[in-house]
Amino acid sequence: MTDPAPVGARLRCGHHTLDLSRPCVMGILNVTPDSFSDGGRHNGLDAARRHAERLLNEGAAILDVGGESTRPGAEAVPLEVERERVLPVVDMLVSEFDALVSVDTSTPELIGEIAQAGAGLINDVRSLTRPGALAAAAATELPVCLMHMLGEPRTMQQAPHYERPVEIAVADFLRERVAACEAAGIGRERLLLDPGFGFAKTLEHNLRLLNRLESLMALELPLLVGMSRKSMIGQTLGRPVDQRLPGGLALAVMAVERGARIVRAHDVASTVDAINMAWTVLQERPCFRNDQLQERPASGTERS
Repeated sequence: MTDPAPVGARLRCGHHTLDLSRPCVMGILNVTPDSFSDGGRHNGLDAARRHAERLLNEGAAILDVGGESTRPGAEAVPLEVERERVLPVVDMLVSEFDALVSVDTSTPELIGEIAQAGAGLINDVRSLTRPGALAAAAATELPVCLMHMLGEPRTMQQAPHYERPVEIAVADFLRERVAACEAAGIGRERLLLDPGFGFAKTLEHNLRLLNRLESLMALELPLLVGMSRKSMIGQTLGRPVDQRLPGGLALAVMAVERGARIVRAHDVASTVDAINMAWTVLQERPCFRNDQLQERPASGTERS
């Protein structure tokens, strides 16, 4: 079991400060028509507003807005389409809720625009590998989450293969991307790491990677994990997308036990309860009542 000592305990995210001395939940707000589990449900400002309010009330410390589906087989989205989907939602979340907003994007032009709109975190599944992305992210002065993936979403699940154990390959890739960020002027204090469950990985890769997640702690950066509703649950338990919550909660708890500080999830209320319960045991702290947990979710943000 990983020693649950604070790792990168306070992360500056624009005008918010994210407390990572204990795990927190990132709520998923997809504004795409084709995301694998909720595509089309939150398109349009009214639907996005209602869902965002629910996620915040359930204890989400961060709202992660995605305008491009990165499910296996997904096609790339033109800049103008991604911009039209994302920017109005970011503006609404910041102006109406003062939310800490993360944007799931790899597009250099959009990276700069979301920062101007008030977003606090860049969440890039391509780890700033697109031309111009490193410079764009550096200019925003926002923190960045770097994720491991081989290839592109359209092709990443076509027989993924690693010459070395997957946890070593993932760690080496992320170490290289951290070095590239530092060379571009993005300091380590601005970086988060995501091992990329479900991205260019078989079921066996995913299970091994979670089992050995502690090995990524050697990189000494906060870990973000996202396994909510993913096929690794369906393949293991034989459950369709809408019946994967219990499996996802088990994975979230195991990730926290192994050092994860941010859990990206669709089902925020249940995930907040699960990781709060796990964290209480890990810390041997007195249990909080449910109403106290709602008032003080798994982790919060402070505005300066």
